Amino acid sequence: MARRPHGFTLIELLVVLAILAGVAGLIVVQFEGALSGMETRAAARDVASALRAARGRAIATQQETAVAVDVERRQYRLVGFSGEGVHAFSRAIDVDLLTDRTSLLSETEGLIRFFPDGSSTGGHVTLTSDAGQYTIEVAWLTGRVHLRPGPAPEGG
Repeated sequence: MARRPHGFTLIELLVVLAILAGVAGLIVVQFEGALSGMETRAAARDVASALRAARGRAIATQQETAVAVDVERRQYRLVGFSGEGVHAFSRAIDVDLLTDRTSLLSETEGLIRFFPDGSSTGGHVTLTSDAGQYTIEVAWLTGRVHLRPGPAPEGG
């Protein structure tokens, strides 16, 4: 009776490596989707923070402040804040802005303004990517900023 040597053949090792490569490929694809979702959520949180900062500053200084959003250039900026620059969104994120007509600076850029009493012009900013969608809503009466997953409400 012939004894088979202990160990694995080259074919067995190649099959195992092929299976591991396939599993690793699936993990990478799912991880990329998760990163894209986290990037969209982080951008939405940043916009919400900027809007809250503008509201707080309007109340504290008793002067109108605003956040300008440019949907074509995919960027936003705090208006009237010293030391604040332009904040850009990733190319993978689409930006939509709803604000009142008097706050439009151009066809692609508009303001969400905050007043000394804490109220605002209201509106919302919606960020959309392949991984998800977030809407930052600003209540006109109270100026409160609310971040929620999903599309903007129907009718503005």
